[in-house]
Amino acid sequence: MMRKLLTYFGHLLAFLFLTILSQVGGLVYITSMLVSRKIKAVFPTKRFIVFMLLYAFTSILIVPFVAPWFGREKIENNSNLQAVSYATILLNRNYVSVETQAFMQAVSGQLHKEHPEIEARYLDACFPFWDGFPLFPHLSHNDGCKIDFSLVYENGKGQIINQSKSISGYGVFEDARKGEVDQCKLCQEQGYFQYDYPKYLTFGRINQELKFSEKGTKVLIDAILAQASMTKMFIEPHLKQRLKISDERVRFHGCRSVRHDDHIHVQIN
Repeated sequence: MMRKLLTYFGHLLAFLFLTILSQVGGLVYITSMLVSRKIKAVFPTKRFIVFMLLYAFTSILIVPFVAPWFGREKIENNSNLQAVSYATILLNRNYVSVETQAFMQAVSGQLHKEHPEIEARYLDACFPFWDGFPLFPHLSHNDGCKIDFSLVYENGKGQIINQSKSISGYGVFEDARKGEVDQCKLCQEQGYFQYDYPKYLTFGRINQELKFSEKGTKVLIDAILAQASMTKMFIEPHLKQRLKISDERVRFHGCRSVRHDDHIHVQIN
């Protein structure tokens, strides 16, 4: 009896984890268990293979066609608009509203015309279904109108390199310099211990020879701010100060959130 309860509990945890991770993963997991039982062949990885095949089928051939019923579209990549990590696409975290899609295409179009060497490289956006469905670990990516962009980096010669310094794109910070507002320190001194927790979400650091590109990041931010549909941007106060940004739509996100000197958070409408 206890063994059966533990098995059910394990399936429940798997369902919840996969749902939190990709929205549709939990449902695919349950479906794969039912399908596996119908397959008479017996081999050790049967359930895993069935799950992966069903997940790929669902994410590639079903989700993109159903998402528009919920007012969402898959982000259309182009030469100046790319996902930082393929995991964002694999986990269905690359869906946005129609308006946000138009905004992103406009940003990439402006970059292509004026600065073709710079890509708008996006991180987490939103899930494909239902407003209000949380996209963990974010607090507000739940309506198709939120998108995170990577900072821009360059090599030692000052050349723009469209790569990131972590596998996930998060968690490698551009710290405040002497004379700049150190909001991270201030928030942590006030007891907001979670403020720099994205440092645990890098999934590995890479390209450590790259450095933060002030010029490239400013070009990207200017292209974003040029869009009238953009209503709010979050970056760390010291980066706003360093890049000499005066636009009132660029603001501090509050200590209850997490630090934003590893990415740029943008809100549409």
